[in-house]
Amino acid sequence: MTSEIKMITFDLDDTLWDNKPTITNAEIETRKWIEDRVGTVDWGDLNEFLQLRETLIKKDRSIAWDISKLRIEIFKEKIKGLASTDDITKLAEDAFDYFLKKRHEIELFPGVEGAIKTLSENYMLGVLTNGNADIYKLSIGKYFEFSISSLEAKDSKPNKSHFELAKSYLPNLKYNEMLHIGDHQINDVFGAHALGIKVLWFNNTEALWEQDFEKPDQFYDWYSLGKIIEEKYESR
Repeated sequence: MTSEIKMITFDLDDTLWDNKPTITNAEIETRKWIEDRVGTVDWGDLNEFLQLRETLIKKDRSIAWDISKLRIEIFKEKIKGLASTDDITKLAEDAFDYFLKKRHEIELFPGVEGAIKTLSENYMLGVLTNGNADIYKLSIGKYFEFSISSLEAKDSKPNKSHFELAKSYLPNLKYNEMLHIGDHQINDVFGAHALGIKVLWFNNTEALWEQDFEKPDQFYDWYSLGKIIEEKYESR
């Protein structure tokens, strides 16, 4: 078998699993964990969160791409006045550890593990994520040779840092010998497309294509992925 591609990279959230129920549960459980220790907290709404995020980024630019640090700093702000100054940092860090544990209680989309296992036999596989999920805490982690988060990239997709770092894992690899798979039209599809990386759009929600560049090939369920890659990129 010969193939046009030598490396396949994957997004995580909403590509390998449905992230909304995972994050929602992690948020609810972590807020309960905190309130069990400090009492009722005024968590605010989305607009307040976004304003606080911008304020924190102005103080520390790394928070723009270090979402773990962002979450810890938000916890600190929310429990001010509810815990002693000496206890705030420890409480916020422990709360984040609890959140991260809950954040990894995911359920893979049907067919993911089988597809990943099969692809790992012929390709170098890697993870490119803007989030803080750690693939090596999951059962499928053993199939991936590298994982790059925004923390390692010091940037976020669709900017090129994730893709550049991935390319460096195989000497002399060209961008057009890479395939990226993800759900997000900008962060995944545009980010890869702009560099000449091949793209498959995971579109299990049957979303409409909203971009002004050509829609890539898409797939709706993981059971079909191996066949699509075989037909599109492999020759025997």
